[in-house]
Amino acid sequence: MSSSAPRHELRGRHDECEALDQLLAGARAGESQVMVLRGEAGVGKSALVDYLVANATECQTLRAAGVESEMELAFAGLHQLCLPLMGQIDRLPGPQRDALAVAFGLSAGSVPDRFLVGLAVLSLLAEAAEEQPLVCVVDDAQWLDQVSAQTLAFVARRLLAERVALVFAVRVPTPGPGDDRFRGLRELVIHGLRDDDARALLDAVVPGRLDVRVRDRIVAETRGNPLALLELPRGLTVAELAGGFGWPDARPLASQIEQSFVRRIGALPGAAQRLLLVAAAEPVGDVLLLRRVAERLGIGAGAAAAAEAAGLIEFGTLARFRHPLVRSAAYRAADLGERQDVHRALAEATDPESDPDRRAWHRAHAAVEPDEAVAGELERSADRAQARGGVAAAAAFLKRATELTPDPARRGARAVAAAQATFEAGAPDAALGLLGAAELCPLDELQHGRLARLRAQIVFARRRGGEAVPLLLDAADRLERVDGGQAREAYLEAIGSAVFAGRLGEHGALRKVAEAARAAPPGPRPPRPADALLDGLATRFAEGYVEGAPLLKRALRAFRKEAGRNGDDVMRWLWLTWLVAGDMWDDEMWHELTTHAVRTARETGALNFLPLSLTYRAAVHVHAGEFDAAATLVEESTAILKVTGNAYLGYASMLLLIMRGEDAQAPTVLDARAEWASSTWGEGRSIGGRHYMNAVLYNSFGQYEAALASAEGACEHEDLGVYGFSLVELVEAAARSDAPESAATALRQIEERATASGTNWALGLLARSRALLSGGQAAEPLYREAIEHLQRSRSTVDLARTHLVYGEWLRRENRRVDAREHLRIAHEMLQRFGAKAFAERAGRELLATGETVRKRTADSPDRLTAQEGQIARLARAGLSNSEIAAQLFLSPRTVEYHLGKVFTKLAITSRHQLPQALPDQDQNRP
Repeated sequence: MSSSAPRHELRGRHDECEALDQLLAGARAGESQVMVLRGEAGVGKSALVDYLVANATECQTLRAAGVESEMELAFAGLHQLCLPLMGQIDRLPGPQRDALAVAFGLSAGSVPDRFLVGLAVLSLLAEAAEEQPLVCVVDDAQWLDQVSAQTLAFVARRLLAERVALVFAVRVPTPGPGDDRFRGLRELVIHGLRDDDARALLDAVVPGRLDVRVRDRIVAETRGNPLALLELPRGLTVAELAGGFGWPDARPLASQIEQSFVRRIGALPGAAQRLLLVAAAEPVGDVLLLRRVAERLGIGAGAAAAAEAAGLIEFGTLARFRHPLVRSAAYRAADLGERQDVHRALAEATDPESDPDRRAWHRAHAAVEPDEAVAGELERSADRAQARGGVAAAAAFLKRATELTPDPARRGARAVAAAQATFEAGAPDAALGLLGAAELCPLDELQHGRLARLRAQIVFARRRGGEAVPLLLDAADRLERVDGGQAREAYLEAIGSAVFAGRLGEHGALRKVAEAARAAPPGPRPPRPADALLDGLATRFAEGYVEGAPLLKRALRAFRKEAGRNGDDVMRWLWLTWLVAGDMWDDEMWHELTTHAVRTARETGALNFLPLSLTYRAAVHVHAGEFDAAATLVEESTAILKVTGNAYLGYASMLLLIMRGEDAQAPTVLDARAEWASSTWGEGRSIGGRHYMNAVLYNSFGQYEAALASAEGACEHEDLGVYGFSLVELVEAAARSDAPESAATALRQIEERATASGTNWALGLLARSRALLSGGQAAEPLYREAIEHLQRSRSTVDLARTHLVYGEWLRRENRRVDAREHLRIAHEMLQRFGAKAFAERAGRELLATGETVRKRTADSPDRLTAQEGQIARLARAGLSNSEIAAQLFLSPRTVEYHLGKVFTKLAITSRHQLPQALPDQDQNRP
């Protein structure tokens, strides 16, 4: 902070003020700053926020505050913060500008992804900070509406090199959900004042001399809370304070402070009390609106002066309470009838054209009995909220609409809709409660089916142990009679549920579901890709792999065709199609589906879907030997999941861990991960995945008996997308462990599956497996056939492993010169990938042929980080900073910051030198 900046001292807050001064200095220097001030009610967070704003000289300041009564209004807090910058909205890239305009109700359009809105806010702040350092403060952030809290948390985690300081003040213990999104950000915990400062503050507000023992008791019981020290003595006589009489009881401190405000409000004239109630019920602080309502209620002009004189509220351009607890005290001190009268007056004074949602919300609070007109208005507000991406707001509107609906049949329909929105907003328990309410109403067959399906989806979202399977079957049966398309989707979800339950589900569940699905009525015409997928999976699990393969190939082609149009089905069913493509060893489909999914998720800003697509794409990179690219996507996925709060997706990171073969603790990590997934989620498929990955790891170490045991464990259950890969590992392990029967059984199954698949990847693995189990010279043409097929596939890791086992076979045949050629290829490829254990295995074999093995040069300490590498590759491909920023959900300045570090590490001066300094590592062919 410049020496000329004004200082606004706060008693006993030297360290806190110093931290805020440093935060301002960092923002001015171009280093983004984020801080969460945490403390109990009244401890001084708002005073520190005032200090920060007062000292933010030469900075533009944006200020917002969470309001408890606005928590159900989507984007309310975000709009409050960004409103001063809306004149710059046209400077944003088109998709971001449109998303923000729809979110704030400035224009109509399709539902914007909330994190595309987040990227727009990030860009908006970054643009404003280019002109002048920007300080953004959000007080009472625990009361932010859900989508505003989530969006601002996203922005906070993406700021890096912008001249922006973003500060949240959060009450602890938090009474609202908004705080959850800020976990993990830099924190400054605000404690009560030290005893000497607390005594000085108390002496300053208590008239007359205070008994030392009483003073010490007050200081001790308030724990130095400044607001308690200032407010609790008000309204008590000197005698009461001197003797300790009338001192508050042992209620929680926030309650004591609030009660002190209740006492002060109660001492005001009735008109002033009513005006405070109006201001408390109107969350925006619109003074003109308050005046109109005051006139309607007959509140005279003197009421405002009395309320201000009591130090409870200020009426300026906006109405601002002294403290949020004054607002809650004013509202809760009034009886229900008074509150309803005030909300009714607010509704009448609110413009139905410019602010229909707040008007509907006030009408809902004013209703004394069920009212279809109000319920219908709330339903329309829910539609508008849904269109802006405010799922939580839509859920709140629909829930209240349900309560106010007089007709039982219509109430049931609204309850089902409210439950759906509530589930999508991430509140499954509340959704189940609404479903229970819906069941008490008369429902038609379609509504019964939707209710049953939603209940099953909630069960599956909570736990993947197969409990959802019978519920989904019941829902499908109900829906068959009224909506064949929804029925088939329910059957497909039931198959997916049984797949994830795996060996922990009911015995024979998959076959049972498949048989039921095959008897389902036909779906819409023309068939959707999902219908083809259902037919394929039903046949696959009812009759077998070979019988289902043609139908599944057709289904995958349908999804590929769909990706060329709008791709909604690709996004919706990727969690199943990705498994099917892997089960078919269809590497091209893997590549195409994940490429489309990642691109579409980035373009649309679908961050709830992007982590899944990034994880699946990362796994494709691992099999292609592109470990650094995979690590970058895993890192990005993990970062997004921290923001969204969704479940961790560990498959790609675990696969990368075992393929790298660097960590001796990898089996322990895998076991812990699988135990967590199976015990927490009931996901039996994770057990098969753990056994498969351990088999790969032990094969890389050359510990073939351990690999055989792991592979056999994986093959105890036919997990979709795991079983075929496990058979291949089993053959290699069995061939080196003298287990001919296990090897022969596995090979027969590989032959059936690979022939039915017909991809180069499948045929290459089949030829390699046959070669491993062949004697004499019969093995050589099979190895060559495997290499020929795998060279035409994307599975470069399997190509390198085939060169490895071929070279090992040649060495055992005493053909050392020929062996060196293939072992050298394998060793160089595996080293380049970063597959340390497999590379060391190839190196040992090379040494045995008499060749000197060149060790890989140790990585430079200036090696690019995963994010730097990703940005460098995108810049090498010709993308501008703005384009890179939009793709990676960063600001252009942060991209520029990272590129500066890239140039330094690579010893280059411009992006034109990137192709030479950063060779294309995606080309992993020998």
